[in-house]
Amino acid sequence: MIRAQKVFPEGVTHVAREMHPFPVLIARGRGSQKWTVEGVELTDLMMGHGALLLGHSHPDVVRAVQAQVALSTHPGGSTELEIEWAEAVQRLIPSAERIRFVSSGTEAAMMAVRLARIFTGKRTLLRFQGHFHGWSDGLISEANPPYGQAEPGVQPPEFETVKPGCLDRVEQAFIRRPDLAAVILEPTGGHWGEVPLGASFLQGLRELCTHYGALLICDEVITGFRVAPGGAQQKFGVRPDLTVLAKVLAGGLPGGAVAGREDIMDLLSAGKPGPRLRHPGTFNGNPVSAAAGIAALKIVATGEPQRLADAAASRLRHGVNAVIQEERLPWRAYGTFSDVHIRTNYHGPQPDDAEFIPCGGDFDELSRPHPEGLVNASRQAMLLEGVDWFGLRGVTSAAHTDQVIDATVTAFGRAIHRLRSDGWI
Repeated sequence: MIRAQKVFPEGVTHVAREMHPFPVLIARGRGSQKWTVEGVELTDLMMGHGALLLGHSHPDVVRAVQAQVALSTHPGGSTELEIEWAEAVQRLIPSAERIRFVSSGTEAAMMAVRLARIFTGKRTLLRFQGHFHGWSDGLISEANPPYGQAEPGVQPPEFETVKPGCLDRVEQAFIRRPDLAAVILEPTGGHWGEVPLGASFLQGLRELCTHYGALLICDEVITGFRVAPGGAQQKFGVRPDLTVLAKVLAGGLPGGAVAGREDIMDLLSAGKPGPRLRHPGTFNGNPVSAAAGIAALKIVATGEPQRLADAAASRLRHGVNAVIQEERLPWRAYGTFSDVHIRTNYHGPQPDDAEFIPCGGDFDELSRPHPEGLVNASRQAMLLEGVDWFGLRGVTSAAHTDQVIDATVTAFGRAIHRLRSDGWI
């Protein structure tokens, strides 16, 4: 840790990896497990920040990457692999008439916003509190509580921001701001579905965007290929104008993309009349990421990884809730796909239903911050029991077997005892 602090602020390279008194250093991973530099085995519920739907080091992905690294890591030109990668995306996502690869979800969201502004000739976009679209200026605002406060160093955004879940609020924003170019959102809800959104809201949003001449941008960085082979848009039956992709897209390697309508994406083409979006990017369509993405998407297309990951998360939520009730805690585990969230200070119903959403899905209740320090303490307590998660939330993969999940539930019970003995609960 001393070495890391000499080269990195806070000693880490991502805000989610911050942990006091020191973070975890990982040496390797396989399936649902990973090992620290000291050789300690951990069940992983972070899963590459959600990128590893297939688990760590899936053999097909490893073979594809090894083969490509021996050929070229950056040929400085177009490759057949990037075409095959894009075709794989098109087969899974019908709205992906054209695609442009980038290196991350943040870049993809930036591109989608610029495309929307150029295409519509309008400047302002509508976004929702709690929805994360990368950390570029404007898009990072209102992503995390306390809402309504400016992010340090960020230019004032050209966004209209409303609470999610209410179509009337969205329509009022359209009436108030006729210059809205697009609506951008995480289709299952912000913070990995912490405040879930249903199909009716997405479908109503599609109708409002069409009626008021705005584009609908689905940020499927988290949900793309994870919720269903065709993402949340397939699950909810909604066709967006533009889709933002990353994480699972590249099979665990860096990569992102914008996919959408041909007439909008053609703004990236040279020789077209009117304004053009110039798009550089050293690692766009990188062949190593493409090889990993192609291998992963072949498996994703079967729908089996999603089924296994969803079942694992449901089993985990059910088991955690059993512990919560046994320990008489005012908590509730919930989620809508391969995600698990815990709502603390919850005093509502506790049905035997792993799909139950507490607080009636209310945004203010579900997005309320946990008691200060509890998230960090929860992560540490689980680490001592052999599990790594974000602290009161996690995500599963196709590699999380029933045996692994049952052991995780046992670890959760022991972690609760640690938290209680230390005065956290």
